[in-house]
Amino acid sequence: MQCLTTRMDGTPPRLTDREGPSAPDAPDAVVVRTLRVGIDGTDHAVVAGAHGHPPPGRDDLILGHEAVGVTETPHPQLPAGSVVAPLVRRPRGAAAPARLDMAPPSAVHECGIAGADGFACERFVADVRYLVAIPSALASAGILIEPLSVAHKAIDLAAAARQTVPWEPAHAVVIGNGSLGLLCTLALQLDPRIGRVSCMSRRDRPDPTIAMIERLGASYLDTRRMPVPELAEASEPPSLIIEATGHAPHAFETIAALAPGGVGALLGVPGDDVRSLDAGRLHRERVVGNKALIGSVNSGRQAYLQAVETLAAAPSWVADAMIYRVLPHREAPAAFTRDDTTIKTAIEFSMYEERR
Repeated sequence: MQCLTTRMDGTPPRLTDREGPSAPDAPDAVVVRTLRVGIDGTDHAVVAGAHGHPPPGRDDLILGHEAVGVTETPHPQLPAGSVVAPLVRRPRGAAAPARLDMAPPSAVHECGIAGADGFACERFVADVRYLVAIPSALASAGILIEPLSVAHKAIDLAAAARQTVPWEPAHAVVIGNGSLGLLCTLALQLDPRIGRVSCMSRRDRPDPTIAMIERLGASYLDTRRMPVPELAEASEPPSLIIEATGHAPHAFETIAALAPGGVGALLGVPGDDVRSLDAGRLHRERVVGNKALIGSVNSGRQAYLQAVETLAAAPSWVADAMIYRVLPHREAPAAFTRDDTTIKTAIEFSMYEERR
Protein backbone atom coordinates (compact mmCIF):
# COMPACT_ATOMS: atom_id res chain seq x y z
CA MET A 1 0.00 0.00 0.00
CA GLN A 2 1.04 3.62 -0.47
CA CYS A 3 1.80 5.93 2.45
CA LEU A 4 2.77 9.58 2.70
CA THR A 5 6.02 9.74 4.65
CA THR A 6 8.46 12.38 5.82
CA ARG A 7 12.08 12.29 6.97
CA MET A 8 11.34 15.33 9.15
CA ASP A 9 14.33 17.23 7.79
CA GLY A 10 12.68 19.84 5.60
CA THR A 11 12.70 17.76 2.44
CA PRO A 12 9.30 17.33 0.76
CA PRO A 13 7.18 14.38 1.90
CA ARG A 14 6.92 11.50 -0.53
CA LEU A 15 4.80 8.46 -1.28
CA THR A 16 6.38 5.18 -0.25
CA ASP A 17 5.23 1.59 -0.60
CA ARG A 18 4.64 -0.33 2.61
CA GLU A 19 3.23 -3.76 3.29
CA GLY A 20 -0.49 -3.54 3.99
CA PRO A 21 -1.86 -4.61 7.38
CA SER A 22 -2.88 -8.22 7.82
CA ALA A 23 -5.67 -9.45 10.07
CA PRO A 24 -4.83 -8.03 13.51
CA ASP A 25 -3.83 -10.44 16.29
CA ALA A 26 -4.83 -8.22 19.22
CA PRO A 27 -8.46 -8.83 20.23
CA ASP A 28 -9.43 -5.14 20.18
CA ALA A 29 -7.57 -4.18 16.99
CA VAL A 30 -9.32 -3.62 13.66
CA VAL A 31 -8.22 -2.76 10.14
CA VAL A 32 -9.40 0.66 8.96
CA ARG A 33 -9.57 1.69 5.31
CA THR A 34 -8.60 5.33 5.10
CA LEU A 35 -11.04 7.67 3.40
CA ARG A 36 -9.42 11.07 3.88
CA VAL A 37 -6.57 12.70 5.78
CA GLY A 38 -6.39 16.43 6.49
CA ILE A 39 -3.26 18.57 6.38
CA ASP A 40 -2.69 21.39 8.88
CA GLY A 41 0.06 23.54 10.30
CA THR A 42 1.30 20.77 12.57
CA ASP A 43 1.96 18.58 9.53
CA HIS A 44 4.03 21.37 7.96
CA ALA A 45 6.01 21.72 11.21
CA VAL A 46 6.62 17.96 11.34
CA VAL A 47 7.89 17.91 7.75
CA ALA A 48 10.17 20.87 8.51
CA GLY A 49 11.63 19.04 11.52
CA ALA A 50 10.38 21.75 13.90
CA HIS A 51 8.02 19.46 15.78
CA GLY A 52 7.73 15.77 16.67
CA HIS A 53 10.00 12.80 16.07
CA PRO A 54 9.85 9.45 14.21
CA PRO A 55 9.01 6.10 15.79
CA PRO A 56 11.85 4.46 17.75
CA GLY A 57 14.58 3.05 15.49
CA ARG A 58 13.27 4.84 12.39
CA ASP A 59 14.31 7.91 10.45
CA ASP A 60 10.93 8.50 8.82
CA LEU A 61 7.30 8.87 9.84
CA ILE A 62 3.96 8.23 8.16
CA LEU A 63 2.11 11.54 8.29
CA GLY A 64 -1.53 12.27 9.02
CA HIS A 65 -3.24 12.89 12.37
CA GLU A 66 -6.56 14.26 11.08
CA ALA A 67 -8.31 11.29 9.52
CA VAL A 68 -11.54 9.49 8.78
CA GLY A 69 -11.89 5.88 7.69
CA VAL A 70 -14.11 2.81 7.55
CA THR A 71 -13.55 -0.35 9.63
CA GLU A 72 -12.96 -3.47 7.55
CA THR A 73 -12.79 -6.11 10.28
CA PRO A 74 -15.70 -6.68 12.66
CA HIS A 75 -15.61 -6.06 16.39
CA PRO A 76 -18.40 -6.28 18.98
CA GLN A 77 -18.11 -2.53 19.62
CA LEU A 78 -17.66 -1.49 15.97
CA PRO A 79 -19.32 -3.48 13.19
CA ALA A 80 -17.43 -3.72 9.93
CA GLY A 81 -18.32 -0.72 7.78
CA SER A 82 -18.38 1.75 10.68
CA VAL A 83 -17.17 5.25 9.82
CA VAL A 84 -14.58 6.29 12.40
CA ALA A 85 -12.26 9.13 13.36
CA PRO A 86 -9.08 8.00 15.15
CA LEU A 87 -7.78 9.64 18.30
CA VAL A 88 -4.24 10.95 17.95
CA ARG A 89 -2.54 9.89 21.18
CA ARG A 90 -1.47 6.42 22.29
CA PRO A 91 0.13 5.40 25.60
CA ARG A 92 3.86 4.71 25.51
CA GLY A 93 3.74 1.95 28.09
CA ALA A 94 1.33 -0.79 29.07
CA ALA A 95 -0.33 1.39 31.70
CA ALA A 96 -2.30 4.13 29.97
CA PRO A 97 -2.74 7.50 31.71
CA ALA A 98 -6.31 8.19 32.84
CA ARG A 99 -6.60 10.92 30.20
CA LEU A 100 -4.19 10.71 27.29
CA ASP A 101 -5.02 14.25 26.21
CA MET A 102 -3.88 15.60 29.60
CA ALA A 103 -0.80 13.39 29.91
CA PRO A 104 2.74 14.77 29.63
CA PRO A 105 4.47 14.24 26.27
CA SER A 106 6.81 11.68 27.87
CA ALA A 107 3.84 9.37 28.53
CA VAL A 108 2.35 9.28 25.04
CA HIS A 109 3.01 8.92 21.35
CA GLU A 110 1.11 11.07 18.85
CA CYS A 111 0.18 9.35 15.60
CA GLY A 112 1.62 11.18 12.61
CA ILE A 113 3.46 13.62 14.86
CA ALA A 114 5.69 12.13 17.54
CA GLY A 115 6.80 8.54 18.00
CA ALA A 116 4.03 6.73 16.08
CA ASP A 117 2.98 6.49 12.45
CA GLY A 118 -0.05 8.44 11.32
CA PHE A 119 -2.97 7.60 9.09
CA ALA A 120 -1.86 8.89 5.66
CA CYS A 121 -1.85 5.44 4.13
CA GLU A 122 -4.41 3.28 2.40
CA ARG A 123 -5.11 1.22 5.53
CA PHE A 124 -4.05 1.20 9.16
CA VAL A 125 -4.64 -0.90 12.27
CA ALA A 126 -6.08 0.68 15.41
CA ASP A 127 -7.38 -0.43 18.78
CA VAL A 128 -11.12 0.26 19.02
CA ARG A 129 -10.47 2.20 22.23
CA TYR A 130 -8.89 4.89 20.07
CA LEU A 131 -11.58 5.05 17.39
CA VAL A 132 -14.69 7.23 17.59
CA ALA A 133 -17.70 6.20 15.49
CA ILE A 134 -19.24 9.05 13.53
CA PRO A 135 -22.38 9.24 11.37
CA SER A 136 -21.85 8.09 7.80
CA ALA A 137 -23.26 11.45 6.65
CA LEU A 138 -20.05 13.04 7.97
CA ALA A 139 -17.70 10.69 6.10
CA SER A 140 -16.47 13.32 3.65
CA ALA A 141 -16.09 15.95 6.39
CA GLY A 142 -14.68 13.63 9.06
CA ILE A 143 -11.17 15.11 8.87
CA LEU A 144 -12.59 18.16 10.66
CA ILE A 145 -13.52 16.14 13.77
CA GLU A 146 -10.00 16.10 15.25
CA PRO A 147 -9.26 19.86 14.97
CA LEU A 148 -12.83 20.72 16.01
CA SER A 149 -12.37 18.52 19.09
CA VAL A 150 -9.28 20.58 19.99
CA ALA A 151 -11.49 23.68 19.93
CA HIS A 152 -14.07 22.02 22.18
CA LYS A 153 -11.48 20.92 24.71
CA ALA A 154 -10.17 24.48 24.95
CA ILE A 155 -13.67 25.84 25.54
CA ASP A 156 -14.33 23.17 28.17
CA LEU A 157 -11.09 23.96 30.01
CA ALA A 158 -11.92 27.66 29.94
CA ALA A 159 -15.37 26.96 31.39
CA ALA A 160 -13.84 24.68 34.04
CA ALA A 161 -11.59 27.55 35.14
CA ARG A 162 -14.76 29.49 35.97
CA GLN A 163 -16.98 26.69 37.27
CA THR A 164 -17.32 28.28 40.73
CA VAL A 165 -18.84 31.51 39.40
CA PRO A 166 -21.51 32.37 36.80
CA TRP A 167 -19.72 32.60 33.45
CA GLU A 168 -21.49 33.18 30.15
CA PRO A 169 -19.17 35.31 28.01
CA ALA A 170 -21.00 38.12 26.27
CA HIS A 171 -18.08 38.37 23.84
CA ALA A 172 -15.59 35.69 22.78
CA VAL A 173 -12.64 36.33 20.47
CA VAL A 174 -10.58 33.89 18.40
CA ILE A 175 -7.12 35.06 17.35
CA GLY A 176 -6.25 33.43 14.04
CA ASN A 177 -8.20 32.61 10.90
CA GLY A 178 -6.48 29.37 9.94
CA SER A 179 -8.48 26.17 9.87
CA LEU A 180 -8.24 25.76 13.67
CA GLY A 181 -9.28 29.37 14.29
CA LEU A 182 -12.27 28.99 11.98
CA LEU A 183 -13.35 25.79 13.72
CA CYS A 184 -13.03 27.55 17.09
CA THR A 185 -15.26 30.28 15.67
CA LEU A 186 -17.80 27.67 14.55
CA ALA A 187 -17.81 25.96 17.96
CA LEU A 188 -18.29 29.27 19.78
CA GLN A 189 -21.05 30.39 17.41
CA LEU A 190 -23.02 27.22 18.18
CA ASP A 191 -22.39 27.35 21.94
CA PRO A 192 -25.50 28.71 23.72
CA ARG A 193 -23.36 30.09 26.57
CA ILE A 194 -21.56 32.50 24.27
CA GLY A 195 -22.94 35.82 23.13
CA ARG A 196 -21.09 37.65 20.35
CA VAL A 197 -18.12 36.01 18.57
CA SER A 198 -15.25 37.74 16.75
CA CYS A 199 -12.28 36.33 14.84
CA MET A 200 -9.08 38.33 14.41
CA SER A 201 -6.45 38.16 11.67
CA ARG A 202 -4.44 40.23 9.17
CA ARG A 203 -6.22 39.67 5.87
CA ASP A 204 -7.49 42.01 3.18
CA ARG A 205 -10.85 41.59 1.50
CA PRO A 206 -11.88 39.72 -0.56
CA ASP A 207 -10.73 36.68 1.38
CA PRO A 208 -12.37 33.25 1.81
CA THR A 209 -11.70 33.10 5.54
CA ILE A 210 -13.28 36.51 6.16
CA ALA A 211 -16.25 35.45 4.07
CA MET A 212 -16.62 32.29 6.15
CA ILE A 213 -16.31 34.15 9.47
CA GLU A 214 -19.07 36.54 8.51
CA ARG A 215 -21.26 33.86 6.95
CA LEU A 216 -21.12 32.03 10.29
CA GLY A 217 -22.51 35.17 11.90
CA ALA A 218 -19.27 36.21 13.63
CA SER A 219 -17.42 39.51 13.24
CA TYR A 220 -14.04 39.93 11.57
CA LEU A 221 -11.47 42.13 13.31
CA ASP A 222 -8.31 43.20 11.49
CA THR A 223 -5.41 43.27 13.97
CA ARG A 224 -3.76 46.03 11.93
CA ARG A 225 -6.66 48.29 12.88
CA MET A 226 -7.57 46.68 16.22
CA PRO A 227 -4.43 45.24 17.86
CA VAL A 228 -5.11 42.52 20.43
CA PRO A 229 -4.27 44.66 23.53
CA GLU A 230 -6.78 47.31 22.42
CA LEU A 231 -9.65 44.83 22.85
CA ALA A 232 -9.63 45.82 26.53
CA GLU A 233 -10.75 49.33 25.56
CA ALA A 234 -13.57 48.14 23.33
CA SER A 235 -17.18 48.68 24.32
CA GLU A 236 -17.44 44.97 25.11
CA PRO A 237 -14.02 43.49 26.03
CA PRO A 238 -13.94 39.71 25.64
CA SER A 239 -14.43 37.34 28.56
CA LEU A 240 -12.93 34.52 26.49
CA ILE A 241 -10.02 34.64 24.06
CA ILE A 242 -8.75 31.59 22.16
CA GLU A 243 -5.27 32.05 20.67
CA ALA A 244 -4.91 29.81 17.61
CA THR A 245 -1.85 31.18 15.78
CA GLY A 246 1.20 30.22 17.85
CA HIS A 247 2.43 33.83 17.69
CA ALA A 248 4.07 34.05 21.12
CA PRO A 249 3.33 37.75 21.90
CA HIS A 250 -0.40 37.01 21.66
CA ALA A 251 -0.17 34.98 24.88
CA PHE A 252 0.84 38.07 26.84
CA GLU A 253 -1.39 40.44 24.88
CA THR A 254 -4.32 38.17 25.76
CA ILE A 255 -3.87 38.94 29.46
CA ALA A 256 -4.22 42.66 28.84
CA ALA A 257 -7.10 42.23 26.38
CA LEU A 258 -9.38 40.15 28.61
CA ALA A 259 -12.27 41.64 30.54
CA PRO A 260 -12.08 41.23 34.34
CA GLY A 261 -12.79 37.62 35.23
CA GLY A 262 -11.94 36.51 31.69
CA VAL A 263 -10.13 33.40 30.49
CA GLY A 264 -7.54 33.04 27.75
CA ALA A 265 -6.94 29.65 26.11
CA LEU A 266 -3.68 29.13 24.20
CA LEU A 267 -3.72 26.54 21.39
CA GLY A 268 -0.89 27.66 19.12
CA VAL A 269 2.57 26.19 19.72
CA PRO A 270 5.30 28.80 19.10
CA GLY A 271 8.99 28.39 18.61
CA ASP A 272 11.45 30.17 20.89
CA ASP A 273 10.78 33.91 20.92
CA VAL A 274 12.92 35.99 23.29
CA ARG A 275 11.47 39.42 24.12
CA SER A 276 11.49 42.00 26.88
CA LEU A 277 8.25 42.41 28.82
CA ASP A 278 6.88 44.00 31.95
CA ALA A 279 6.42 40.91 34.11
CA GLY A 280 5.06 42.94 37.01
CA ARG A 281 2.27 44.43 34.91
CA LEU A 282 1.28 41.03 33.51
CA HIS A 283 1.28 39.49 36.99
CA ARG A 284 -0.76 42.40 38.33
CA GLU A 285 -3.28 42.20 35.46
CA ARG A 286 -3.99 38.55 36.22
CA VAL A 287 -4.32 38.98 39.97
CA VAL A 288 -6.26 42.24 40.15
CA GLY A 289 -8.43 41.30 37.18
CA ASN A 290 -9.14 37.73 38.30
CA LYS A 291 -7.93 36.58 34.89
CA ALA A 292 -6.98 33.01 33.97
CA LEU A 293 -4.64 31.80 31.23
CA ILE A 294 -4.65 28.13 30.22
CA GLY A 295 -2.83 26.03 27.66
CA SER A 296 -4.44 23.14 25.82
CA VAL A 297 -3.17 20.49 23.43
CA ASN A 298 -4.75 17.40 21.88
CA SER A 299 -8.22 16.14 22.86
CA GLY A 300 -10.02 13.04 24.08
CA ARG A 301 -13.11 11.01 23.27
CA GLN A 302 -15.56 13.39 24.95
CA ALA A 303 -14.30 16.33 22.90
CA TYR A 304 -14.52 14.19 19.74
CA LEU A 305 -18.18 13.45 20.52
CA GLN A 306 -18.82 17.17 21.03
CA ALA A 307 -17.13 17.83 17.69
CA VAL A 308 -19.39 15.28 15.99
CA GLU A 309 -22.46 17.06 17.39
CA THR A 310 -21.18 20.46 16.29
CA LEU A 311 -20.29 19.33 12.79
CA ALA A 312 -23.66 17.62 12.40
CA ALA A 313 -25.42 20.82 13.54
CA ALA A 314 -23.30 23.16 11.39
CA PRO A 315 -24.73 24.70 8.23
CA SER A 316 -24.41 22.35 5.27
CA TRP A 317 -22.00 24.67 3.45
CA VAL A 318 -19.36 24.70 6.22
CA ALA A 319 -17.50 21.51 5.28
CA ASP A 320 -17.23 22.46 1.61
CA ALA A 321 -16.02 25.95 2.52
CA MET A 322 -13.39 24.54 4.90
CA ILE A 323 -12.15 21.64 2.75
CA TYR A 324 -11.28 23.78 -0.23
CA ARG A 325 -9.01 21.29 -1.99
CA VAL A 326 -9.24 17.48 -2.23
CA LEU A 327 -6.29 15.65 -3.78
CA PRO A 328 -6.15 11.98 -4.79
CA HIS A 329 -3.58 10.17 -2.68
CA ARG A 330 -1.26 9.76 -5.68
CA GLU A 331 -0.88 13.55 -5.60
CA ALA A 332 -0.49 13.70 -1.82
CA PRO A 333 2.90 15.52 -1.75
CA ALA A 334 1.22 18.47 -3.48
CA ALA A 335 -0.87 19.00 -0.34
CA PHE A 336 2.14 20.77 1.17
CA THR A 337 2.07 23.68 -1.25
CA ARG A 338 0.62 26.81 0.36
CA ASP A 339 -1.57 29.57 -1.01
CA ASP A 340 -3.87 32.28 0.34
CA THR A 341 -7.14 30.72 -0.83
CA THR A 342 -6.94 27.16 0.52
CA ILE A 343 -8.28 26.79 4.07
CA LYS A 344 -7.94 23.02 4.42
CA THR A 345 -6.51 20.40 2.04
CA ALA A 346 -7.71 16.81 2.18
CA ILE A 347 -5.92 13.80 0.75
CA GLU A 348 -8.42 11.20 -0.46
CA PHE A 349 -7.31 7.58 -0.25
CA SER A 350 -10.69 6.00 -1.02
CA MET A 351 -14.36 6.86 -1.44
CA TYR A 352 -17.01 6.02 1.11
CA GLU A 353 -19.54 3.43 -0.02
CA GLU A 354 -22.35 2.63 2.40
CA ARG A 355 -22.86 -1.04 3.12
CA ARG A 356 -26.26 -2.50 2.25
